[in-house]
Amino acid sequence: MDWGNVTTEDLIEALREVEWSSPPRPPSEFFSRFTFPRSYSKWNSRLKCNLYYYRTNYFIMIVVILALGFLRRPLAIVAAFLTALSIAFLNDSFAGTFSEKVTRTVRQFSPHLAAKMRPALTPVIRGRPSTKRAIFICGRPRWVFVFVFSIVSFFLWFVSCGLLTVLWAFGIGLLATLAHASFRSPNLKARLNTFREEFRAVWRNYSEL
Repeated sequence: MDWGNVTTEDLIEALREVEWSSPPRPPSEFFSRFTFPRSYSKWNSRLKCNLYYYRTNYFIMIVVILALGFLRRPLAIVAAFLTALSIAFLNDSFAGTFSEKVTRTVRQFSPHLAAKMRPALTPVIRGRPSTKRAIFICGRPRWVFVFVFSIVSFFLWFVSCGLLTVLWAFGIGLLATLAHASFRSPNLKARLNTFREEFRAVWRNYSEL
């Protein structure tokens, strides 16, 4: 993939649809070979490639920085967890996997309740879905969970008096992510992994037709 031709909107859309269930990259790979980009175009391409390839590492790093900033404030740690969860729900793969695991756990205690947590079937016309497939979590639209978790987390931030601290911690996390993505040299493994995930995405879209 030529990351120089990838727009920011394309990158955000790819991060929203890509699989997030894969484990983070090992530290030996994450913290190896840093070089200064030779031009703006090289930096732009490297930044997008690393944000896509090390997405799980960056997400964990930001959550850890937020948690370290609130070791003496348990409510703020819960707020950080709910904020991270509401952001993770924006990813299609994570939302679907989360919903499936919760439904599977509930089925062990109440099969009737688990059946109600299944989303409604999308009508199919001429072999294709009549509408774009919506994302549901436990039988409810995804935006309901994102909205509720965001409101609760904001309330906990306000109660714990840690809103200013979280802004500083979140800013440090973003700066650390930007610095790493800017100076970490993309390797051959990152490019091969990108091609493999592109093929999976294309094949998944083809199988849904």
